[in-house]
Amino acid sequence: MNNNLIWQQNSSDPLNADNLSAIADWWSHLNGQEVTWQQRLIPENGDLKTIDWQPQKFDEKLVLNTTQLRGITIYWRNSPMADERNITPSKLELDLTRQKLYVFPQSQSQVVISISLPQVVYQKINLNNPQLAATLKKNGGVILLRDESQQLEIQVTLDREQLQHLIDRLKTTDN
Repeated sequence: MNNNLIWQQNSSDPLNADNLSAIADWWSHLNGQEVTWQQRLIPENGDLKTIDWQPQKFDEKLVLNTTQLRGITIYWRNSPMADERNITPSKLELDLTRQKLYVFPQSQSQVVISISLPQVVYQKINLNNPQLAATLKKNGGVILLRDESQQLEIQVTLDREQLQHLIDRLKTTDN
């Protein structure tokens, strides 16, 4: 099931106006809330799924004020006393599952902006064949992973239940 609402300028989709209304409602409820504001270039192949939305240094966290949609233009202020800002989109896509609005500005057809409610972002670390050590104790165990090339050491402490779950999962994993 698609959990996205899409509004597109000049679309003949019969739900276009309803989707715009629902997106306007969602946008207005961001008033006074902190959001994550990210801007990315659309890949040359146009495949939006390949965009890296992991946090980058130019991403912003800001509190939006006086959020409203007038016509097709979204308006907001970065603080109650700041000047009003706006973007007129050619397309809006609201991902209801992730609570994230994608804005495709008319003035910058090669850019997409993501505005989302903050969420926990986990740092991902990839280790390829790290050195491995394990110690079993009465109440569980400790696993030590070491990657010399990244000068990284990770210690994982597991209670008895977690350790048994890991052992069971390793036994049932298909080769």
